Amino acid sequence: MDSIEKYNDIINLPQHTSNKHKRMSIEARTAQFAPFAALTGFDNQIKKVNEQINNQ
Repeated sequence: MDSIEKYNDIINLPQHTSNKHKRMSIEARTAQFAPFAALTGFDNQIKKVNEQINNQ
């Protein structure tokens, strides 16, 4: 059996949305992972590139 065949019954179901909680913003979602940043200094590099792009 193909691995995708195991999931045919659920693969096209709509994504669940909560009736109790509003959807979290992308910024809030990414902030959850900030303490686990594996690439030291990567944030500074992104800021530098962002500044270069904005100054063009």
